[in-house]
Amino acid sequence: MTKPADARAEALDRLPVREAVPELLRALDDRGVAVLCAPPGTGKTTLVPLVLAGLVDGGPVRRVLVTEPRRIAARAAARRMAWLLGERPGGRVGFTVRGERQAGPGTVVEVVTTGVLLQRLQRDQELAGVDVVVLDECHERHLDADTAAAFLLDVRAALRPDLRLIAASATTDAEGWARLLGDGGEVGNGRDGGSGGQARGGGTDGGEGSGEPAPVVSAPGVSHPVEVVWAPPERPVRPPHGMRVDPALLDHFSAVVRRALRERQGDVLCFLPGVGEIARVAGKLGGLADAEVLQVHGRAPAAVQEAVLAGANGGRRRVVLATSVAESSLTVPGVRIVVDCGLAREPRMDHARGLSALTTVRASRAAARQRAGRAGREAPGVVYRCWPEAEDARLPRFPSPEIAGADLTAFALQTACWGDPDASGLALLDPPPAGAMAAARETLTAIGAVDAAGRATERGTRMARLGLHPRLARALIDGAKEVGARRAAEVVALLSEEPPREYGDDLAAAWRAARHGGDPYAARWRQEARRLEHALTAAGTSGPDGGRRGAGPARGDDAVAGLMAALAFPERVARRRGEHAYLMAAGTGAELGDGSRLGGAPWLAVAVADRPVASASARVRLAAVTDEDTARAAAAALASEGEEVRWADGDVLARRVARLGAIELVSRPLADPDPELVRQALLGGLRREGTGLLRWSAQATAVRQRMAFLHRELGGAWPDVSDEALLGRADDWLGTELARARGRADLGRVDAGQALARLMPWAKGEAARFEELAPERIEVPSGSRVRVDYGADRPVLAVKLQELFGWQEAPRIAGGRVPLLIHLLSPAGRPAAVTADLASFWKDGYRAVRAELRGRYPKHPWPEDPTAAEPTRRTNTRR
Repeated sequence: MTKPADARAEALDRLPVREAVPELLRALDDRGVAVLCAPPGTGKTTLVPLVLAGLVDGGPVRRVLVTEPRRIAARAAARRMAWLLGERPGGRVGFTVRGERQAGPGTVVEVVTTGVLLQRLQRDQELAGVDVVVLDECHERHLDADTAAAFLLDVRAALRPDLRLIAASATTDAEGWARLLGDGGEVGNGRDGGSGGQARGGGTDGGEGSGEPAPVVSAPGVSHPVEVVWAPPERPVRPPHGMRVDPALLDHFSAVVRRALRERQGDVLCFLPGVGEIARVAGKLGGLADAEVLQVHGRAPAAVQEAVLAGANGGRRRVVLATSVAESSLTVPGVRIVVDCGLAREPRMDHARGLSALTTVRASRAAARQRAGRAGREAPGVVYRCWPEAEDARLPRFPSPEIAGADLTAFALQTACWGDPDASGLALLDPPPAGAMAAARETLTAIGAVDAAGRATERGTRMARLGLHPRLARALIDGAKEVGARRAAEVVALLSEEPPREYGDDLAAAWRAARHGGDPYAARWRQEARRLEHALTAAGTSGPDGGRRGAGPARGDDAVAGLMAALAFPERVARRRGEHAYLMAAGTGAELGDGSRLGGAPWLAVAVADRPVASASARVRLAAVTDEDTARAAAAALASEGEEVRWADGDVLARRVARLGAIELVSRPLADPDPELVRQALLGGLRREGTGLLRWSAQATAVRQRMAFLHRELGGAWPDVSDEALLGRADDWLGTELARARGRADLGRVDAGQALARLMPWAKGEAARFEELAPERIEVPSGSRVRVDYGADRPVLAVKLQELFGWQEAPRIAGGRVPLLIHLLSPAGRPAAVTADLASFWKDGYRAVRAELRGRYPKHPWPEDPTAAEPTRRTNTRR
């Protein structure tokens, strides 16, 4: 039988990364920075830190800090390294994650989440006592990891040139990190030490500096082949949107898992985008007789996580349903089969609505390679991909960097506390979007975390050290003063990790369920609540009761939950405006789900909401009942009061309004509104509804048409009189009337024709020729004065044919440029012919008209030669 010590030694010797260790050590000795590129399972997370710390292969003892993007990965890495040393975590190898620490004075290798590292850097920029930092899984491009790397490069440049830094990547896309570390990691590259002991960058532009790239050390991967089986659904499925995944895809995915179990041997590792999809697929696979179904994600109980990572027990096959946490952060032994749904979750921020949420996206090709590689870790394997092979080339190459689409409020506070409010001096692979940073600074200013210049306030520094999103930190600090540290911490712990859906959408009810619950979520909640209460007490902000439960006897659970949610998300306080419908202070509508117990509440504080695609309203996931006084107090920064004069519902609305963001609280009519505001409102009405609000007589309409004709044909001094142009020059022709008007009725009394005359080119004398250039009437041979119609593209003279006898040519207007279009009418006034060339008509067209109408109108003259006949308005008898 193999002894445990021998098994551990054999495991260390088998790790492929061992071949790359000498090159890595040389790179660190020469440059102090390096990029380690090693596929999953090669030992980059376990062997390399032990070697760097001098715990394996001898060498000097160094203190090594290893960062992981997730708590589950940090615990797993520490346990694995401790096992390799024959120890338990907490000795020479330990870990620290939010709310849990197993490390002591003798700990040499400590695994932490990137969030914990950022907290330490804010308290101690020099990282005293730490010799090497390994940023593991940096290829995933999590925002905390990018931020930590930028801060560490500042520390190396300004304070700790001896600090060694390794960016460990599981993919071959190491060039960007090599440039970043090479430029940002060079000591003496122009960076300056910040005031107050804070490290501040001297400025890089996405790592595109002039320094030599950091050395890239590659480790060989496990070479077992992995067969690819394309297993797309037989029928098209709807693409993902928001958090929604087509149930048809999950049905198909479950069928592929069953197929894989029939066709191949070994355990199955399945990749799904989130906890909800894992639970639904687990339900569909519940009837498996020959396999155990396990679920691995950040919320899974520690015992389940350890069982998965320990391997098979008793020879029964396993089906492990996992999120992307199993792509590279965790090693699941026994896996020979991977089933990949091809989806992932990424954070997105809807800045216009103030809603931040995860969204389902197509997984990148890099992620698909990572997932497939899990099947070939220990032996040849197979991956079943649930999408068509033709679509594979259209997938994005790499995951989107979190900084490009996430809520940047926490990042902005981190950089403000670091001394670089706009992050312009930080070495980042991707700069933060300007709009997202502006929105983040606006939020931080509203909660008092930064000053007008963006610098962190004392309050902001305290918030940053709580290990919470700034919104939740604000709620914790301010809420504790009202309800006590214990109750404030408990509600914020609920808000920091959204409760399970079965807890419902009522925050207060979810609080009670967690308080009495025995499920894994409730256990994590209690642990986090204790941590937050301790953090508040240590900071001296525990509230009036010193942290005792039940502070503020006048506030029940519902009132406390409402207050805390409103403090955390003031722009999401919402007032009822219909059945299950609310309006949030941010201006977005919100709707409760069917059967929600919150529906009758006049006010809500919405904690979690998302917006379905193509929906104008957000969908409430978690909220608390509150009242107007609490909403006003929590969202005081959004309160406003003032005169409001605008065009609404077809008239001028003038009133004094008190608002909470977009929510109208109180209004009363204004007896004597500001005339200028009234004028602007009237203009707004004209722009919205058009100049038809004015009184347009037939004469006024004709004048406008004549002016439009001259503008079109002559231009120059003759103005454009289209609606758009007239409204653009409203002061020039309506100034007097607008100054006197107070509402729609006054506009309706304005003589538009008289006002329009003000736009005539009087100064240049052209207005005096108006009748000459665009005559209202034309005298025809019969002596009649016939009105010219300017309403069409060409001016039209409609006249009875007999009145034009003897006329050889149609008259021309606009200074002789434009011939009139003649509509020749029958004796009954109906169109008989249209021409702009009378001479041609008399010669060629008249004969046919005469033949057709002569018999119908025998009392009217129809001479054979109209050019020599006498024009007349009368019949033959009357003549």
